[in-house]
Amino acid sequence: MNDIDTRLDAIRGTATPKAHNARTIAALTSNPGCTRRSVLDAAAVDKQALSEHIGYAAPFGMSGFAIARGNSFETHVKANGCAELLRLLREHLDLPLPEVSYDDLNSVAGRETLEARHLRTRQLLSRALRSGDDAGTLFDHPLLRLTIAGRPVYLEPDLVAFRLRGRFHVVEIKSFPVIDGRADASKVAAAATQSAVYVLALRELVAELGGDPGIVSHNVFLVCPENFANRPTAELVDVRKQVTVVRRQLTRLADIGGLVAELPAGLTLDLRPDERGVATRPVAELRTALDAIDARYAPECLDTCEMARYCRAGAAGRAAALGRPVQEDLGGVDSLRAAIGLADGSRAPGEHEFEAARLLQLAERLRREALGGAA
Repeated sequence: MNDIDTRLDAIRGTATPKAHNARTIAALTSNPGCTRRSVLDAAAVDKQALSEHIGYAAPFGMSGFAIARGNSFETHVKANGCAELLRLLREHLDLPLPEVSYDDLNSVAGRETLEARHLRTRQLLSRALRSGDDAGTLFDHPLLRLTIAGRPVYLEPDLVAFRLRGRFHVVEIKSFPVIDGRADASKVAAAATQSAVYVLALRELVAELGGDPGIVSHNVFLVCPENFANRPTAELVDVRKQVTVVRRQLTRLADIGGLVAELPAGLTLDLRPDERGVATRPVAELRTALDAIDARYAPECLDTCEMARYCRAGAAGRAAALGRPVQEDLGGVDSLRAAIGLADGSRAPGEHEFEAARLLQLAERLRREALGGAA
């Protein structure tokens, strides 16, 4: 354990490290410039427990109904040796699959430990890499591993198909519908980013096994219900952009030492739980520690980060609270009070605020004219 690991452990405190998964890793890409998020995730802090204790709990996670629907749809797609999925691969995507083998890696010889499943995944992928035929091989819930801030994290894609035209393809099964050929763009984007995490992990494993990471395709099969029925449909989604973004953020976490070095010595976010597991750390003290870590709030954080409500409260009165487009348009004028002052002329612009002041004054004049016309 190096000094950075020791410092991150001290920041987390006595709590058990919070395990990452593909969803949490994908969420890292939503606001890569936020130091607070980077430090908390590198230290494996339980952000949900932290936000609850300081009084800014955020409702996170899928509903029981959504989870049940997702499990039911995945079971349907994979029934009878993935018969429905094979139909999609052959008919919709025109892929030659003369023969198919299927391996269920949810458990290995009755053992469901992560280590056993990951070892079996390595063995099967290694064998597939050495095979020279073009047979289709389906791995159900293989267990991959990715290093996040120096810690190994196990990841579990829905399915990996091998030897589809000589390449590995990640298959991601989602329960949101595709209606008249269209799906919710935000959900597709989230699924693409999550799939990019699996692509990176699979490429890392292939490289460890002595293979060419390039045989892991950047095209992911996204399987969803068609219209309002349970009948699946599939599309190829190109995740090259998402792979680049995820890789960049993981590199930022790997280089967390620079961010941690700027924090006050002795800073910790330990909740100090008692013997019953109830947090006893004074809230004011904990908030002071949090405020020592710079945050970069944006409204989108509400969808991806458990700390978003606390950060939003801290951003009140600042341009960041209105979103990145507004923040960029204001050209470095961070305070909303200052922006209003520049707009109505009650505040003289600083050295780098003349352009922003000109635009704000123009907007104010147009607003007055519009309101006058309405009156």
